Amino acid sequence: MRITVWNEGRHEKHNERVKAVYPEGIHTVIAQGLREHGFDHVTTATLDEPEHGLTAEVLAQTDVLTWWGHMAHGDVSDEVVQRVYERVMDGMGLIVLHSGHHSKIFKKLMGVNADLKWREAGEKERLWVVNPAHPIAEGLPDFFELPHEEMYGEPFGIPEPDSLVLVSWFQGGEIFRSGCCFYRGRGKVFYFRPGHETYPTYYHPMIKKVIANGVRWAAPTHGPRVFVENRTIPLEPIPES
Repeated sequence: MRITVWNEGRHEKHNERVKAVYPEGIHTVIAQGLREHGFDHVTTATLDEPEHGLTAEVLAQTDVLTWWGHMAHGDVSDEVVQRVYERVMDGMGLIVLHSGHHSKIFKKLMGVNADLKWREAGEKERLWVVNPAHPIAEGLPDFFELPHEEMYGEPFGIPEPDSLVLVSWFQGGEIFRSGCCFYRGRGKVFYFRPGHETYPTYYHPMIKKVIANGVRWAAPTHGPRVFVENRTIPLEPIPES
């Protein structure tokens, strides 16, 4: 399994609060969490690298890509977005984290604006497993809690998920579909809500486990290729009417 952990990487450079929590970048913590769960081939890439670190060669060698972005969605090149989109449609898995719901790639794959309610008040988040038979729920308790997180609230402007694994309740009263699975072409997409940059969410053992489970679920399965053709010759004879 070859995993690329992509992070915008801007907050850590300009915001002292974020730098204090993630001094080496959010991507390094996510990557370390994956290594702790047995993944040996984990590399990282960030927005300010050439081609955002997501060259055709890098993506060709990536089985699952994780994506964290927030303040610079618009700075992501449309050419790179198209490149990622084509790889997902051809089977690469994609894990979209937290504010990645407004990334160009997630909105392109979903075909919607992905808007939601939000509030940054450092409140408790309780995540409930609502589909315990799903592979992403492997080894999870029926719920776990984060002491401080940013609130995301319904309605969440996404298509109906193919599978819903987790929902969140927040101390202020809102609820949210926080673990959503989608199939796109030959690829699989998992959106996972927690991970605001000013909180140490990605150090939490349950968050590490969910992301690792998501990566395993999203790994390529190499089904038949999806393409459009004018099939002029039928597979079997068609009797004349």
